This record gives sequence, C-alpha cells and structure tokens, in this order.
Amino acid sequence: MIQTLWRSTLAVVVLTLVLGLAYPLVLTGFAQVAFENNADGSLIERNGTVVGSKLAAQAFTKPQYFHPRPSATDPAYNAGGTTFANLGPTNPDLTKAIRERANAILKLERPYNPALTIGEIPVDAVTTSGSGIDPQISPANARMQTPRVAKERGLSEERVAQLVAEHTQGRFLGIFGEPGVNVLELNLALDEGSR
Repeated sequence: MIQTLWRSTLAVVVLTLVLGLAYPLVLTGFAQVAFENNADGSLIERNGTVVGSKLAAQAFTKPQYFHPRPSATDPAYNAGGTTFANLGPTNPDLTKAIRERANAILKLERPYNPALTIGEIPVDAVTTSGSGIDPQISPANARMQTPRVAKERGLSEERVAQLVAEHTQGRFLGIFGEPGVNVLELNLALDEGSR
C-alpha cells in the first residue's frame, strides 16, 4: 500500500514537471524562435504604438471605416474573453438579433447605396463568428460597405475597391476556409492613404 502511494506520488510529480512545466516551456521557446510575430499575438504597430492584432477584431463605428462582424463577447470585441452566441437557427433570439442588425445596416448603408435590400446583406454582416472576435469580413461584406467608406473619405469607389482587393486573403492552401478581408489592416491602409 505504501509502495503504491509512493509510486503514484512520484508519477504525479514527474508528469507535472514534464508535461506541466518542461513541455510548455519548450513549445513556448520554439514558438518564440520560429514564429515570433504569431507567438506574440500578431500585434500591429504604427509609430512604435500597438494599434491592434491581426487575430482579433476591434470596434470601428465611424462611417469612414469598414466595420467588423458583430461581436458575441461582453464587452464587445473583448479578446480576453472570446465566446460565441450559441443560438441555433430556430431560436427566436437569433432571429430578433439578425433582424435588428440587418435594419441597422440598411439605415447606415442606404444613404450611400439606396438600392441595397435586406437580401443583399452578407450573412457575416449580421451574425457573430465562432470566437466572437473574428478579424475578417467576407469580400461581399467589404463590397457592401465600399460606397459608404469611399463617400466619407472623399475617395473613388474604384480606389477603395482596389484596397479591398489588395487586402483580401484567399483560402488557406487554396482549399481551406473562405476568402476574407482583415478589417484592421484595411482600415489602417485607408488611414495611411488619406494622409
């Protein structure tokens, strides 16, 4: 009995040191060497100041900026507490939230695009992502917002569409996922081009 207790205690201590301390330290060290930017959160700096991360959406509400997907976190766009809405397609709360978001989009976008209908609003513009802070929007969502951003910035729609195309990332390895536009990087490019 004592021998079994001793072996069990020794196994817990050894496994804790190996799997709980040594293994994470080795992986962290490897990530810092091989993937430094990713390991540090893919932070974006401008003039020595961190302005955000390529991996986490942040709120943009001014009309001269592209807006991200809705956030499921509380507070909104909280990278420290990612979550998802967990509402199924038959849930009336989801239906209500989508309807409210669609109406808000029509109110925001119609002055710039009077022909926009509720059926033309991309799904990602009214639904949250799995993490609640997805940094990308679909190219269709970006195209929907292009007239507003162009008008508010005094740019041609063609120029804004060109920036959207330049910041559209294709499928991973050409087959996985969907194309997306990183909202933060696109908005930073717009700010830099406006100077």
